[in-house]
Parts: sequence; C-alpha cells; structure tokens
Amino acid sequence: MTNSTIKLVQKNIKKFREQKGYTQLKLSILASVSKDYITAIELGKRTPSIKRLDMIAKALGIETYKFFKNES
Repeated sequence: MTNSTIKLVQKNIKKFREQKGYTQLKLSILASVSKDYITAIELGKRTPSIKRLDMIAKALGIETYKFFKNES
C-alpha cells in the first residue's frame, strides 16, 4: 500500500467507528484486537494487515473495500 492509501485507511477506520458511535474500546472488543492496536492505527503508528482490516470491517458492519474509498 502507498503511504496515502495507508493514511486513508487509518482515517476511514476512525470515521466509521465514530459514525457507529463506538469507542476505541468497543471496536477493539468487537474486532477481537486490543484497544492499543486500534489507537495505534488511528494515530498512524500501525498499519493493519488485510486480515485485521477484515476483522475491523466486520465489527463495524461494513465491507472492507470501504476503508479504501475517499468519501467525505
């Protein structure tokens, strides 16, 4: 993934999480990852694997490809 794509994915994870009204803790529980992992992704300190993106997408009730779309 390019740097701009990674930043887009990180931004969209936070956007979809906030749209659902989920805290980082709630998303981490639903996605079976640690809260620190979600925080690190949103802060741009970690890049999730496709497997983890799928887990996060399922927890948010969306398709994984939506993380890669640039929509406001």
